[in-house]
Parts: sequence; structure tokens; C-alpha cells
Amino acid sequence: MQVIEKLRDRAMNRKLAVVSAIIVVCTIAASSYAVLELNMNGQGLIVYSADAYVLESNTILNAFHNTTGYPVAPAIGAGSYSAASSIGQGAPADIFISVAKGAFDRSYLLSRYSGWAVAFASDQLVLAYSSATLSNATAKSIIAMFSQANASNSSTAYYAAFSNLTSGAVKVGIANSSDDPAGLRGWLALEIAGYLYDRGNVGYFVNSTLGNNASVSSLNAALLVAPLEAGYIQFLFIYKSAAIAHGLGFISLPASINQGEPGMSSFYSKFTYGTVRGSPIFLYATVLANSSRSTESYAFLGYLVNNTNILSGFGMYPLQPCILFSSVQDPPEIAALVSEGHLAYGGPL
Repeated sequence: MQVIEKLRDRAMNRKLAVVSAIIVVCTIAASSYAVLELNMNGQGLIVYSADAYVLESNTILNAFHNTTGYPVAPAIGAGSYSAASSIGQGAPADIFISVAKGAFDRSYLLSRYSGWAVAFASDQLVLAYSSATLSNATAKSIIAMFSQANASNSSTAYYAAFSNLTSGAVKVGIANSSDDPAGLRGWLALEIAGYLYDRGNVGYFVNSTLGNNASVSSLNAALLVAPLEAGYIQFLFIYKSAAIAHGLGFISLPASINQGEPGMSSFYSKFTYGTVRGSPIFLYATVLANSSRSTESYAFLGYLVNNTNILSGFGMYPLQPCILFSSVQDPPEIAALVSEGHLAYGGPL
């Protein structure tokens, strides 16, 4: 049974892109010793990355190093908010890459707050499963329900699929929403599903999940991959790029639910989980204030916005032009990228 939907038209060449990504990853492995040595000598560009995107960050970093010769260090992975807090408390860093726009706030970064961030690629939320999931009859039937719903685009079919998903008959991994934006996105997906398929009742599938003890949480989605592969949980809300990186099967969700369509920003913003309002899933980067390697940092940013196609191999959608969110006067390097058409304003940070 074919479960995974074909990718949207803009990603029809994914297989070729994945091969390219594998080649780049092999390059990373071959050069890792040299990169580590540079870091130990205190010369490498230091990047903090959301832990779900360490592989992607290292791919870009090493491509940048191979092209420019600038020394780089392996990306340091952490939860978006914990990484921002570490940076604000003095951890050495030049670049911050995060999937949470809120993590760039001054309240986390303190003196390292730059006041701007560039969205350079979009991702989407999927419902991942493993080979162990397929040996569970109930979970397998839920996969079939989503497959039918995706094929028919029937609200009734989606209602049945989400009802069974949240019934407690299977366990669904949803990372802690206060630590990992992927967890927040999972709860927002359930809110949107309730709104769409239960007559505007945004709490329906959230309450079903909680009331039926259907969810399993962890500090971040990456920590739930092993339980998924072992069969302790049957499904996991995770980013598509992460599902691909881990070799997981996944169910694609409608654009209205997967939060991966930049053009649906207004719709996503109607939903709030906790204090966070829904928005498209973007991967952002900033050059941190007071960086001792500002020349290399802005060179990296310039390389990044011109080479976002590297990320297509991870199932992400490169943004061209990239989107600048800023609450300060643009630094000269950013203003130049705007004037050259590489960045377009998206609003305040």
C-alpha cells in the first residue's frame, strides 16, 4: 500500500536532490576531522542550530567552507529556546539558526540580540511512523485512513482518521511545546484539525488526545525517534526534513494543517497554542550581535541566501528571495542583500 503522498509540484525532483544531499553529507564526513581541528584552535565560525536541523546546518557550513576557505566548526545542536538562552548567558556563538522566530527575542539572547532574522527555507509538519508501526494492526489501519483521506480530501475521512489517532488506541509522540517548536506545531495541527473537521471546535482533538492519554512527550522530537522505531509509540509529529533524515515513513498532512505553506500565513495565525500564534514553519538565521567573527558571519549569511537550494535534498522548500524580519535599522551587509534582491521584508521580528 502506498501511504506517503507524492510531494507537491515544487518538489517533484526530490529523489535527485536527496542523492545530491547524500553526496554533500559524505563530504562532511570526509572533512570532519579538519573542521574539528579548526574549532579546537579557536578559529572556526561557531553556529548554534536547532537540534532538528544540525545535519542541514552542517551541510551548509561545510559547503561554505569548501567554497570560501573560511574555517568553520561543527554546528552545536540544542532546542531552539535553550540554545538562545545559552547564547544569551555567554556561550560563544556567531550564528544562530532556529525554527522558532520567538527564540530570536532579546529576552533570550540579551546582549547578543541582533534585532533581525532571515527566513531561508520552509518545512512542514508530518506524522511519522516506523517499520514497527506497520506491525501494529490498529496503527496500520490509521495509516490507511489517512491515505484514504488524502486521496479523497474528504472532511469526513479526515475526521475519522484524527479521531482514531487521538483515541488512545495508539501512542502519538508530541515533543514538549515549551522546549521544542515541533511539539508546539503538533498541538497546533490538532487544533486546526478540530477547527476544520469538527465544525470549528479547535479543542476537540487536543482534548481527545489528552483525555485518552494518547500522547507521549519528551524534551524534543529527536528523542522520540528511538521509541518510535522500537514500537513504544506508533506515530510522531515531526518536521518532514527530520523524518527524511531519520529514514522514517510519514503521512503528509494537508497544507492547512502542516503549517508549511508560506501563502497560508493568515490562516495559521488564527490559531494559538499557549501564548504562541501559528505561522508558517520557517528556518531562520541571524548574525549575533557582538560577534568576534562578523566578517566571516556575514559572508556565511550571504552564501546561505544564495545557496538555499542545498536544502531541497532534505525535503525543505528553499525560499527565493529569502524573507527578512527586522525590528532594527538594517546593518549595511543586510541592506546590501535587500538592494540586490536576495532578501524581501516580511515584517518586524
